[in-house]
Amino acid sequence: MSKPRFVISCPFDTYSGYGARSRDLVKAIIELEKYKVELLPQRWGGTAWGFCNDHPEWKFLMSHTCKPDWNKTQPEIWMQISIPNEFQRVGKYNIGCTAGIESTMCKAEWIEGVNRIDETWVSSNHAKKVFESTIYDRKNKITQQVEGKLKIEKPIHVVFEGANLDIYKKIPSSKIKNINLDQIKESFCFLFVGHWMQGEFGHDRKNVSLLIKAFFETFKNQLNPPALILKASNGVSSYMSREDLLDRILKIRKTVKGNKASVYLLNGDLTDSEMNELYNHPKVKSMVSLTKGEGFGRPLLEFSLTGKPIMVSGWSGHTDFLHPKYNFLLPGKLEKIHPSAANQWLIAESSWFKPDEPHIGSSLKEIFKNYRKVLKKTTKQSQHAKNKFSFNKMKKLISNLLTSNLPYFPKQVELNIPKISLPKLKKVK
Repeated sequence: MSKPRFVISCPFDTYSGYGARSRDLVKAIIELEKYKVELLPQRWGGTAWGFCNDHPEWKFLMSHTCKPDWNKTQPEIWMQISIPNEFQRVGKYNIGCTAGIESTMCKAEWIEGVNRIDETWVSSNHAKKVFESTIYDRKNKITQQVEGKLKIEKPIHVVFEGANLDIYKKIPSSKIKNINLDQIKESFCFLFVGHWMQGEFGHDRKNVSLLIKAFFETFKNQLNPPALILKASNGVSSYMSREDLLDRILKIRKTVKGNKASVYLLNGDLTDSEMNELYNHPKVKSMVSLTKGEGFGRPLLEFSLTGKPIMVSGWSGHTDFLHPKYNFLLPGKLEKIHPSAANQWLIAESSWFKPDEPHIGSSLKEIFKNYRKVLKKTTKQSQHAKNKFSFNKMKKLISNLLTSNLPYFPKQVELNIPKISLPKLKKVK
């Protein structure tokens, strides 16, 4: 019996966050063995291609690439892993998949995109809430009179980004072969992972600038202070981007008086296994992030599997999987997105999170000074993540959604007409 064609348009072969999300979703759907999966490769901004050829464990995806004439017949199922304004109806049943938005509102074009298709999968309850709470007036294009409301009319389902427990897990120091932090003299390091993108001081989305300033201020003039490692980039990995980030760090350092603790920049691409070694390195004691908003927060989930402490803003996507009893979720308030950080998708009318600054310093000190006590609490986060947010749990959720929501697709059956033996007629003389 033939399987329904499942064509997925996604940036699976790119070095990007959406590329990683695409590969996991596609792998899960292929492993269900219920569908004939075909992949339509897409770009993702300016990120590089060739991820699958560079990573042998993912080369199998290339064999699923669509043939040039893939659209001569309509696929039963179409999935598009992208931002919602790009969603299109191509299949008999159409699914959109997006990480969603990091602030409190999305653009009207995103609502229209979600409503164009049959259902949408988002990475977190935060993203689902933002989509469902964003409502615009629908105006007549000529008279500008309000004719109704533009709001979500199609189903939205939360499909979290499951962690690969074969890669991300607690490992002993003897298993760390590829990550060498000998140049770091400190034995206690906080780790940040993420992009340092546009926005004035205290307004870039990951809030890297405020993190650095708060770290300098918290541990200045202290004997044997901890260090901060930034596994960061400005969107590209190059000599120029590294120099740009080093210059930003130096400018912040100059604003703080007194003896400063060390901040180290780790710039460049690491494999999943190397990232897990970094997370487990004995010098890396805790992950920190003052993020203003996350659609999900994948590095936070993957790091949490080590059981080490995490200090992070207590708002948006990562609060789905970071248990409040086992982590340091910082209090704060919502504030309007600063004009320097706003762009075509992060709209100035929306808001995101500003962590409470006194709590930043007190939490950093608590983790540093009472590490053994803190660790007894945070090790429980590892089991929480394993039990509820693994790749296999994600695959099971996907299977249940597809089984429940996909319609019946009539199958083309070859018509077999039985042969009839006709009686021989005698010739009439």
